[in-house]
Amino acid sequence: MNRTRTLVAAMAMSLAGFTAWQASEGFTPGPVIPTKGDVPTIGYGSTRYEDGTPVTLADPPITRDRAEYLARALHDEEEQRFRASLPGVKLFQEEYDLYLDFSGQYGGANWRKSSMRRHLLAGEYTKACDALLQWRKAAGYDCSTLVNGQPNKRCWGVWTRQLERHAKCWSVQ
Repeated sequence: MNRTRTLVAAMAMSLAGFTAWQASEGFTPGPVIPTKGDVPTIGYGSTRYEDGTPVTLADPPITRDRAEYLARALHDEEEQRFRASLPGVKLFQEEYDLYLDFSGQYGGANWRKSSMRRHLLAGEYTKACDALLQWRKAAGYDCSTLVNGQPNKRCWGVWTRQLERHAKCWSVQ
């Protein structure tokens, strides 16, 4: 199948991408700290409210509808910054979704300084895919670490999420 990449400036996260992002974040009605050393999140991984107020552990629970609204509002803001960070770059929809998902998890500042972004700006799509695997830490801890031959309980999900992104990325190359 011969596919054509689309300019990032003309793209938006797909419904499938948003749904997958919600599933990977998981819903928590009350505020939690998802991994040791992280900041409090609520709903589908929101770290702040629409007015910019950070989520705190003392905040009251929210409904799924409120969580989805909050996630969409904050996601739309991040998506604008993400698109602006890739001038002239063309991606497949799957690539767009997974790199935007990365940006949402690790933050726009980390995305903008990442080697993934540098590789995409240079048109090096496979190198960008492989650079995903460099991001495996949470609060300085290597989440790919096995403990007694078993996945660690601290942040293994951070690592498996990166492995999933990497596999999805390579599946469209």
